[in-house]
Amino acid sequence: MCGIIAYTGHRPAVPVIIQGLKSLEYRGYDSAGLCFCHLERLHLFRAAGKLHFLEQKLEGPQVLHATSGIGHTRWATHGLPNETNAHPHLDVHDNLALVHNGIIENYQQLKAMLIGTGCTFRSQTDTEVMVCLISHALNQHSSIRQALAWSLSQVQGSYAFALISRNHEGKVWAARKASPLILGAGTGENFVASDIPAFLPFTRNVVFLEDGELVEMDAGQWTVYDLSNLEPVSKQIQRIDWDVQSAQKGGYKHFMLKEIFEQPQVLTDCLAGRLDFKKYRVNLSELEGLPVPSRLHIMACGTSYHAGLWGRYVLESLARIPVNVEIASEFRYKELVDEPGALYLSISQSGETADTLAGQRMVRERGLPVLGLCNVVGSSVARESDRVLYTQAGPEISVASTKAMCSQLVMLYILALYWAQSRNVITPRDMMASLGTLESLAFTLDTQLPGMQKRAQEICPHYSKAQSFFFLGRGIYYPLALEGALKLKEISYIHAQGYPAGELKHGPIALIEPEVPTFALALDNFLLDKIGSNLMEVRARKGKIIALTNPGVQLEIDEKWEIPQLGDPLNSFLVLPALQLFAYEMAVYLGKDVDQPRNLAKSVTVE
Repeated sequence: MCGIIAYTGHRPAVPVIIQGLKSLEYRGYDSAGLCFCHLERLHLFRAAGKLHFLEQKLEGPQVLHATSGIGHTRWATHGLPNETNAHPHLDVHDNLALVHNGIIENYQQLKAMLIGTGCTFRSQTDTEVMVCLISHALNQHSSIRQALAWSLSQVQGSYAFALISRNHEGKVWAARKASPLILGAGTGENFVASDIPAFLPFTRNVVFLEDGELVEMDAGQWTVYDLSNLEPVSKQIQRIDWDVQSAQKGGYKHFMLKEIFEQPQVLTDCLAGRLDFKKYRVNLSELEGLPVPSRLHIMACGTSYHAGLWGRYVLESLARIPVNVEIASEFRYKELVDEPGALYLSISQSGETADTLAGQRMVRERGLPVLGLCNVVGSSVARESDRVLYTQAGPEISVASTKAMCSQLVMLYILALYWAQSRNVITPRDMMASLGTLESLAFTLDTQLPGMQKRAQEICPHYSKAQSFFFLGRGIYYPLALEGALKLKEISYIHAQGYPAGELKHGPIALIEPEVPTFALALDNFLLDKIGSNLMEVRARKGKIIALTNPGVQLEIDEKWEIPQLGDPLNSFLVLPALQLFAYEMAVYLGKDVDQPRNLAKSVTVE
């Protein structure tokens, strides 16, 4: 996830672009840049870090005179977050400049082809490959439109981009596929951006671009073309009445809710380039040459620790690899036992979690291999790991982690499938079924989320006076019960405890009473009868029960919340947002500060 802004009009372009980038900085903040054309020359300014470092570099009379340009605030996916990898990127002749959001899956193959034609590269990014591909195409085509159509037919993956040319001052081209891009239609000026806040102070007239559409614009007009045939497409202008803050949240009341609803896109991004339906395989090129471990040790904190617990179930059941999961703040003080063939997996959303890093460094000091799983390119976890898997969740603004855990679960599931195929312990039929369900998972979740939110809104008021909650699960749903309890504690300030359901009668059952509700994860699997018996014990003590379950399941409970049956472990990707929405709606009903709960920070960077 990155922020894109393009402008062409009657105003000085640089202040407009900077203002747009400030409105988009929540989409990425590890580097920023802008480029404009003036007197048939491209002027490029880039800086690592926050946006103010870019502002400090803007100087020269051309900065005041330019009336069109492009800007970008970056969340790194390919290449470290430094100035060299910051956008915009120029082609080898400095004729074209491009900003891009998305993932070009086949950029390595395209790069090799371009190197074969004599092209050289200055960065590690897939974006530079894309602008050089367009430049290459211009040698064979008579217009930028045609060059773009050909180039994008060669690209695999997702993209939203804006392009300018030193030979066409005042013109901007932009297109999208599986990444957001919106046209802002003004009077004597036009905009393209990845989100509405970038141009909202200047125009409220928007055109929502669809996949496979290309827009060409200058100050006075814009036209949208179908990339497949370059025929014009009729588009409707819509009026937006949001304020800037609401627009940053995409119209959602809170960033947490927006990020819950972004999880289908997170799934799409995580799976991009990973699923090979021709060979029925999972692709994890980052791990090529890394031996399959004889044992995996996972170290993590908080929500990432719960993801690791969940990962243990899929790794052991699919890949048949024994797994230990350790709370990093405890792991860092234990004595390591040498195990030939063992691998250590470090999970951290930010890549800067102090205890997780300390445990990882202890492992590295012993000369043992570490695999990192994190969301931030160039973070400490990434830099200090032997190999790293990036979760591609994009930045999380809300303190309570939601989409980051979703991305961690899907990467752990892909890792389990990858090692299962490497060890030849999964049948082609089972692999095909897993890939098929994964492919449709984003669509399924996208269609279910509105109904989930409505059901959470219906249930929460009836339980808002509770001072304590139990969350119960068995098997793979026990870690999710822990996460459900954590979310409720974090943002509603209601005490909640997650338990393996079978442990109820080993002490916690003494606390069951009508004022202490139980939220049970009672999915239709081989443990359903077992958890049903546990719920009967709660019922016998007059405890209130909310059960998240599948259609057709019969339980004696107070509130039944049904989600579609996807089977294990993929039911988890519906269970997780249901728990998040329950906590969210409870906090909203109680009037809590959802995005910035008391006493909490986004990343715990001290012990």
